[in-house]
Amino acid sequence: MHSVEFSKIWQKLLKEYKLHMESKLAPTLTDSQLTVLELLQERDAMKPSDLAPHLATSPAAVTMLLDRMEKHGLIARERDEADRRIVWISITDNGKRETERGLKIRSDFFAEALDPISSHNQQLLLYLMGKLAVAPAAEGTTS
Repeated sequence: MHSVEFSKIWQKLLKEYKLHMESKLAPTLTDSQLTVLELLQERDAMKPSDLAPHLATSPAAVTMLLDRMEKHGLIARERDEADRRIVWISITDNGKRETERGLKIRSDFFAEALDPISSHNQQLLLYLMGKLAVAPAAEGTTS
């Protein structure tokens, strides 16, 4: 059954990726923090509630993550002038530097993983992964 083989390979890749990112980003950054910094770099500022869907976690966990990031000078929090209940999160200069470092670490990992695969097969892999990423949501099945 292909799904069992796929699952084993996928789990192995995820484990290798997580271990690599954890060891290379430490001690100043985590993979989740890198995701937040990437989002903030794409958009000027976001509300904490906008981050939860991108992190697949609870609002309380997002708050704790942001607390650690603020403590390490990666982000800044600022109250909205018109509505003091709203808090805006933005990336700091230190956060931008750490984002660049983190993106290079990630890019290097995938470049090394893809290196043994021909350019043609890399394109095929990207195409197939794109199909996987869209298919379940579009069809509502796991076939």
